[in-house]
Amino acid sequence: MKNLKNKIALITGGNSGIGFETAKAFVTQGATTIITGRRKEAIIEAADTIGAIPLVADQSLLSDIERLAAEVKERYGKLDILFINAGITGEAAMIADAREETFDSVMDINLKGAYFTLSRFIPLLQDGASVIFLSSNVASMNMPQSSIYQASKAALNTIAKTAALELAERKIRVNTVSPGPTRTQVLNKRYDPALVDGIWESLAGTVPLKKIGKPEDVAAMVVYLASESATFITGSDFVLDGGMKIS
Repeated sequence: MKNLKNKIALITGGNSGIGFETAKAFVTQGATTIITGRRKEAIIEAADTIGAIPLVADQSLLSDIERLAAEVKERYGKLDILFINAGITGEAAMIADAREETFDSVMDINLKGAYFTLSRFIPLLQDGASVIFLSSNVASMNMPQSSIYQASKAALNTIAKTAALELAERKIRVNTVSPGPTRTQVLNKRYDPALVDGIWESLAGTVPLKKIGKPEDVAAMVVYLASESATFITGSDFVLDGGMKIS
């Protein structure tokens, strides 16, 4: 079934990981799907692979966000689905050792960028549209060496709830999806494949369900929230972490 047929969707950070899998699912469900990213070659290659539309934009820059919104308005007029997915974790560090550069880079993308992406796209959203933020289960957990990332996602959750109230009159729904450990290619860029397998296996041992999430798991939830099946859901946070948060 093509549950998103005739819908126009935009995903920030859509060239890899969760964003890419969600874009693939959106296309399969019939949506005209726009994906954005900072690297032109990567975003074009990803879009060509799945039949999406590539637009280059850096979520950390307000000028890029506003240019992106203007381009989407010119091409499509309106937007039915906005998945604000782009984000970074930054370097792990204790609060006492935190660097300003890390704070600024994480907050510029995860918080400021996500906030102004929503802000500048609100005029383009159709009444009844769906907005989904990619958050994280750490937004409501307390993990040493992750304070900056946790703070960025906790703030994002608060913004989403406020936006849900502000946009309710237009029947626009705003929700967050908060994955736990999800196996993407991010570690493969830093470590030897054998070491990466060991890291994921170790992480799985901390999860009550003893498994690691897949990007497809998150994509399925985002597709549901974007569909007509979720028209009575707003201001909610959906945690996909195998039980970590409750353990």
